[in-house]
Amino acid sequence: MGLYGERSGALHVVVNDETSRKAIVSQLELVERSEISNPPAYGSRIVARILNDPVLYQEWVKDLKAMSYRIIDMRKELKDRLVAAGTPGNWDHIVNQIGMFSYTGLSPAHVQRLVNEFHIYLVANGRISMAGLNTNNIDYVAQSIDRVVKDSLKASNL
Repeated sequence: MGLYGERSGALHVVVNDETSRKAIVSQLELVERSEISNPPAYGSRIVARILNDPVLYQEWVKDLKAMSYRIIDMRKELKDRLVAAGTPGNWDHIVNQIGMFSYTGLSPAHVQRLVNEFHIYLVANGRISMAGLNTNNIDYVAQSIDRVVKDSLKASNL
């Protein structure tokens, strides 16, 4: 369970070799002190209340499913719109990934243009928040991605 702005839960890392373990431990030690120095209890109290109350737990499960299915739907809709527009490339990775974010495969130049010209904000490596997509903006986002990708191919063929 994640609570925005509240620390709760645990981090577990499973690795296959000692070299990876040492590298991960060294990085975790860098952030550990600030994360556990004075841990708040508020987040864990919220989690405990929800998980131990049958009514609240069922409501949480229902909300979790609704959010998950909405993101899955947005992934499908974005892919379908890009394919329908004939956007160059294979967009299967959008529906094959899971979670709130997706690596689009867009280049930093594509991303820069999406941000500057179309005000679609994503990380320079092409990672986009799928939770930010909805039925009101999905067409605009797909059309903008289509235009940026097609324009870059035209420019490279000149």
